[in-house]
Amino acid sequence: MSRPPLYTRRPFLAGVLRQLPLLVVLVAVGTGLFMVAVEHWRRGLVVVGLALVGGGLLRLLLPVRRVGFLAVRSRPVDVVLLAGVGVTLTAFALAIPGT
Repeated sequence: MSRPPLYTRRPFLAGVLRQLPLLVVLVAVGTGLFMVAVEHWRRGLVVVGLALVGGGLLRLLLPVRRVGFLAVRSRPVDVVLLAGVGVTLTAFALAIPGT
């Protein structure tokens, strides 16, 4: 006898698992912003930039049913925007001369 799918047995758990990629990206961005707030701005901005690049990779590699709210637009647009902003932010943070 086959068990029903998770989204019918435990819909809340299935919804949380579906949003796990977004949660990972948001936690990483939050960590980077916390680092900026405690005066480690360069490292913090690099963490935020790399989190956005990671979000772009997750959007590129995961199927639509697993990516959750990281899927906002079409896949190419989401990947280019996330990765492009992440790379640009990381490059700016690393290019500004330190004191």
